[in-house]
Amino acid sequence: MEIIKLLATNAAISTLLFLGLWRISVMIRDPSFIDGWWPLGMVVMAITTFFLSGPADPHRIALTLLCTIWGVRLGLYLLWRWRQHGADRRYTNMMHHAQTVRGWSFAKASLLLVFALQMPLQFVVCLPVQLGQVTTIGPLGLLGWSGVVLAAIGIFFETVGDAQLVRFKANPANQGKVLDTGLWRYTRHPNYFGDAATWWGLYLIAAETGWIGAASIPAPILLTILLTKWSGVPTTEGTLRKRKPDYESYIARTSGFIPLPPRRT
Repeated sequence: MEIIKLLATNAAISTLLFLGLWRISVMIRDPSFIDGWWPLGMVVMAITTFFLSGPADPHRIALTLLCTIWGVRLGLYLLWRWRQHGADRRYTNMMHHAQTVRGWSFAKASLLLVFALQMPLQFVVCLPVQLGQVTTIGPLGLLGWSGVVLAAIGIFFETVGDAQLVRFKANPANQGKVLDTGLWRYTRHPNYFGDAATWWGLYLIAAETGWIGAASIPAPILLTILLTKWSGVPTTEGTLRKRKPDYESYIARTSGFIPLPPRRT
């Protein structure tokens, strides 16, 4: 019952926040800032769970701290990018199609296609941080520390990869070119790899707490599928192949996800 109460509380808070953000999207006619809320909403769930689950212990501290570091950094970066570049074309096209082809209002399209979809996905992906705080077992063991290291590696890859991309795009001389240096030399998507590594690391910490934490295994699996098969790699590469003529050769020599030495072509 305590687990159900905890999850229900987080779900209720998340629902209210998503509804409030949906109203903002209707007022500004742009739902694309939701990308910034994806990680920040998980921080809210991590902190809420921390205060509702009982006395602090190493696993709760590790899960909450790592999730907060990851989420605040990524959330603020995505909101900054939204403010710098304006509405995301993916969301603009989605809203236009729903309004012109389906005949939906902007409010209905924003609610059903963006906010009502992302809310449950966010909740499920965040399960390791929620369920991993239910049980108290004492100090971190080998599995827990392995999770801490993997999550730290993921945060490093995502942070450095984003910084390298921002610096690359800021140079007008790189217009139309492909970033293939730094971490981007070893994987075409260090930011997506970092995202997945962070949440697999958080899952390992949660799994060490017992079967309840281990039961959150659908979360990192779902996130990995989202990043590699749906909204991450396919969407990004579909656009880059059209805009950058050198991208095909970059694909030929560079790993698509897991960092590996460049292939000879």
